[in-house]
Amino acid sequence: MNDQQPLMDLRAYLAGEWNVERTLLDRATGTRGTFSGVVRYVTKPDGGLDYREDGTMHWPTHSGPAFREYVLKPGATGQSMDVFFPDGRPFHVMSFAADANQDKHWCDPDDYYVNYTLEGPDAFSFTWDVHGPAKDLLLESHLRRNT
Repeated sequence: MNDQQPLMDLRAYLAGEWNVERTLLDRATGTRGTFSGVVRYVTKPDGGLDYREDGTMHWPTHSGPAFREYVLKPGATGQSMDVFFPDGRPFHVMSFAADANQDKHWCDPDDYYVNYTLEGPDAFSFTWDVHGPAKDLLLESHLRRNT
C-alpha cells in the first residue's frame, strides 16, 4: 500500500484505540512468545500523542500483564511523528511514507530496526528486527482500529 499512498495526517490517523497482536521470536534460542492487548493514542494539546499499550504477554520469563508507554511529537512533516521514551530520550521516527517507513535505534549494545506498513484505513503493522551481541529478536505487531 505504500507505493501509491496519498499524503496523510499521521496524528489524526493514529488517534484512538487499536487492538494489537504481537509475536516475539528470539532467533538465538528459538523461543517464541506473544503479546495481545490494546494501544491507545491520546491526542495532546501540543500536537503530539501519548502512546500506551496494555495487555498480556506470554514469554518464558513473564506470563501476565504488560504495558509500555511512549510520547509522539509532530515530525518534520504531517506524515511522520518523532517517538520518544517517557523520560524524553529520542527513540525513532514513525512514518508510513514509502521513503521514510523505516528507521533505526541503537540501544547499547544492540541495533533496533523498525519497518512500518500501512494496511488500510483501520490497520497497520510494524516489525522490530533487533541484532547485536545481547539480542537477536524479531517482534511483529499488527494493529486494527477498535471501532
